[in-house]
Amino acid sequence: MGNRILIDTNVLLDYLLTREPFYEDAKKIVHACVEGRIKGCIAAHSISNMFFILRKDYIAKERREVLLNLCSIFDVEGIDKAKLLLGLGNENFSDFEDCLQMECAKAYNADYIVTRNLTDYKTSEVKAVLPKDYLELQN
Repeated sequence: MGNRILIDTNVLLDYLLTREPFYEDAKKIVHACVEGRIKGCIAAHSISNMFFILRKDYIAKERREVLLNLCSIFDVEGIDKAKLLLGLGNENFSDFEDCLQMECAKAYNADYIVTRNLTDYKTSEVKAVLPKDYLELQN
């Protein structure tokens, strides 16, 4: 039931940066993907965003290693011209980056987008859920 998800950048950062009070739920989702109980995906542009964001906490070599590990755990859905055009033409989203997340989730056939940012996904074609709510759905 609903075991194909796209994980939003903010949830991955909660895990990588041990951000409280969000870390535990993020960790449970990542570990469920590692164990194969959930099929998880990351949008390709999340990798470049995290490489930039993590610069305050990790040197470049560490960032590369961390992100390579994420790429080995999760499927990665790319951004192509079609997704960009769909995102640019979608005026229902206030945040373009979140619209691209949705386009990646659609291409991946994700059941859910797991995010802490539900507000920007109100018009999403793929249901967005909080990490804790997704974990409850799995139990």
